[in-house]
Amino acid sequence: MALKTENITFDTTDPEGLAAWWARALDSDVTPIAPPFFVVVSRTEGPGLAFQQVEDPTPGKNKVHLDFSTDDVEAEVARLVELGATETGRNSFGDFGWVVLADPEGNAFCVAPRT
Repeated sequence: MALKTENITFDTTDPEGLAAWWARALDSDVTPIAPPFFVVVSRTEGPGLAFQQVEDPTPGKNKVHLDFSTDDVEAEVARLVELGATETGRNSFGDFGWVVLADPEGNAFCVAPRT
C-alpha cells in the first residue's frame, strides 16, 4: 500500500479565518470538511492545507514549515505581505536564496526562486 500526502495540517484557534487567508494567498478554494473545526484549502498541485481548531496552538518555532517556489520572488513576497504576511528573514546558501515569512498567525513559510 502506498501513502499519498493529502494535507499539511495547521493547529489554529480560527480554522476558517486562517484557511481563508491561505486560500487568497494560493488562489485556491476552501473546502469545509467539518466546519468550523476542520477546513481544507484544496490545491490542484501538491497536498492541501488543512486547518484544525485547537484551544491552545503549540507555542514556539514551527517544527514543520511550507516551502513555495515562484518565478518572481520579490513580486510574490510583496503580494503576500500586502495580504497580511510578515517578512521575518532572508537566507542563502551560495547563490540560492529564499525569503522567510509568517502568515497572520505566525506560521513560518518560505518563498524561493523556481529551479
